[in-house]
Amino acid sequence: MSLPVALLAAGASPSPSPSGSDPAVPSLQDAQQSATNAASWVEQNWSTWLAMGLQIVLIIVIAVALRAVVRRAITKLIERMNRTVQAVDHTALGGLLVNNERRRQRSAAIGSVLRSVASFVILGTAALMVLSTFKINLAPLLASAGVAGVAIGFGARNLVTDFLSGVFMILEDQYGVGDTIDAGVAVGEVVEVGLRVTKLRGANGEIWYVRNGEVKRIGNLSQGWATANVDVTVRADEDLDKVKSVLDEVAEKMAKEEPWNELLWSPIEVLGLDSVLIDSMVIRVSAKTMPGKSVSVERELRWRIKRAFDRASIPIVGGATALEDAEEAPAPDPSATMAAPSAYASPTSPQSLATTPIVTPKPSTSK
Repeated sequence: MSLPVALLAAGASPSPSPSGSDPAVPSLQDAQQSATNAASWVEQNWSTWLAMGLQIVLIIVIAVALRAVVRRAITKLIERMNRTVQAVDHTALGGLLVNNERRRQRSAAIGSVLRSVASFVILGTAALMVLSTFKINLAPLLASAGVAGVAIGFGARNLVTDFLSGVFMILEDQYGVGDTIDAGVAVGEVVEVGLRVTKLRGANGEIWYVRNGEVKRIGNLSQGWATANVDVTVRADEDLDKVKSVLDEVAEKMAKEEPWNELLWSPIEVLGLDSVLIDSMVIRVSAKTMPGKSVSVERELRWRIKRAFDRASIPIVGGATALEDAEEAPAPDPSATMAAPSAYASPTSPQSLATTPIVTPKPSTSK
């Protein structure tokens, strides 16, 4: 503590010297008295200072220790989740779930959010307790913080909605990086999952930034399994037994070849007639596939069915049938597109004479 502060605490205040004279120099007795008063003031208040210091140190130590314990508990929980996923990753159940890397990323995101929330709550509470130790009235501060929070909540309600929606999307594992989803406002592959915005890559390579609060429904096309459906349209008078035997042969052969035997998660089935029309009928072929591989399986299946039908001489409506119908149709009349001759082309033709106005004879006048 400085000497002026000690003097003020002792109740002594230096008096200005009369104008024109030298300032009065404190005597040794005055200095001794001031030091005695300062030491007495320190002796009276040192216990209060010591208690406040110990209280602050205790608050900080407890807050740091509690934060470390909570963060360690969250880390242990995330590690246990990862071990559980690794235990079922190579089983039949693990094939229907998302892969280990996907779960690891999700667990890391959840752990980061939980650790941040825990640190904010614990350290914020400790800071308020330290301020209350200095006898600072926290009521105006808390009231101002409450008013500011309400104002920010009204002004940034969309931001809060996006953040909360992102947290629940991650906690519920609705989708992850690499999934193909239908978010309603956009469809594409998930490139990045954030707490506020989800980034999608569309079919044409475009990047969609979708706010999490605007997503009302999500269709995940990459979880579980997908379905490959192929509709084959043939003539109505085609032999169904022959068509079915050709389709069964194609399905059996495709299921044994690589890499389709890994992409197919169930046998290719001929479901039967999907619709029957006057001149055609539609036969549906279906199979369960690996998530995200249904389009590739459908293309390969169409390719094989077309080649097998060509070898079996089974025409597909819209292909050879349209060409045969075009060959059997009579040639068009060239004069059909020509305009009819005009009736006024020859003024002496019967048509022209028929269109000549009839002249009304004038009545004769007798003189």
